[in-house]
Amino acid sequence: MKRLFALLVMILLIGATPVIAQDGPTATPEATAAPDPLGGATEFARANERTLITIMLDWTPNTNHLGLYVAQARGYYDEASLDVTIQPAGDIQVEQVVALGQAQFGISYQETFTYARAEGTPIVSVAAIIQHNTSGFAALADRRTLNSPADLVGLRYGGFGSAIERPVINSLITCAGGQPDSFEVIDIGFVEAFPLMERDRIDFVWLFYGWDGIRAERQGLDLSLLMLKDYTDCVPDYYTPILITGETMIAEQPDVVRAFVQATARGYADAIVDSAGAAAIMLDAAPDLDRTLVEASAAWLAGEFQADAPRWGEQRAEIWDAFTAYMVENGALAEPIDSATAFTNDFLPGAAE
Repeated sequence: MKRLFALLVMILLIGATPVIAQDGPTATPEATAAPDPLGGATEFARANERTLITIMLDWTPNTNHLGLYVAQARGYYDEASLDVTIQPAGDIQVEQVVALGQAQFGISYQETFTYARAEGTPIVSVAAIIQHNTSGFAALADRRTLNSPADLVGLRYGGFGSAIERPVINSLITCAGGQPDSFEVIDIGFVEAFPLMERDRIDFVWLFYGWDGIRAERQGLDLSLLMLKDYTDCVPDYYTPILITGETMIAEQPDVVRAFVQATARGYADAIVDSAGAAAIMLDAAPDLDRTLVEASAAWLAGEFQADAPRWGEQRAEIWDAFTAYMVENGALAEPIDSATAFTNDFLPGAAE
């Protein structure tokens, strides 16, 4: 749901009572994750001295960012001795801004991050914001029925300009027995996709269900969906979005990194167990957002932020390695990155200092 390279920029605005999506997820009531999203921690890190922090969003405020706004509003950053500014990114390359230290933290995606890391950008993922991939490909059900990836053959895809788009769609199509490149790519950039589908300019798009999918349904659009989580034999699972910082921050201010990550984890833990409260905080911070969209999205994401992980933010080497290998095998990346230096769980609550 944006840049997916600016990136999964399909992040953007929601509405009322959910309409069931064809062959896709529905906006279900929130589920409290177990075990404890904070890994059993009861004490949390503080920076050694009062520190100014900027966290750069991947795009504009949306429910993927709930934990940040909750941590800000409930004083968790203040308790961690941090003065935090949450900065929307627009079309800025967050990875470069963080690497240069112009923002101390940022929101990225594993695929974008991997490209940047492969080019030598000194950034590190310090938490998985959502535990599993909640993105997928969507068409308007009254125009196109997507029962399997084979149904993408011959369709027009509304793309946003990421190098990963074609390999992922090709993987799905070939897994279903089709021929690669048997679809058309129409670059739509950041233009709203649903009106283009309604005007028969494109047939399908890539979106985050938890925001744009729910938004579309609440606008009365019946979606036909292929969710990537249902096709991990074709495209391995990966973390999207992620919380990143710079190697320099970790080397020079590990106390600040630990304090920020743990305060942020507290915010997401609250969003997991109290989606309504988190939604209210988000709406106070970004009052132009659609109230019913934010509430529905927050409730749906409550069960996704941690999902089956032992705590919020946990990342696994096998996820990083499998997706990097996939990118190399499909020509999206020249050679794999070293996952051991690309991510860390060391700053999460419950981690040994």
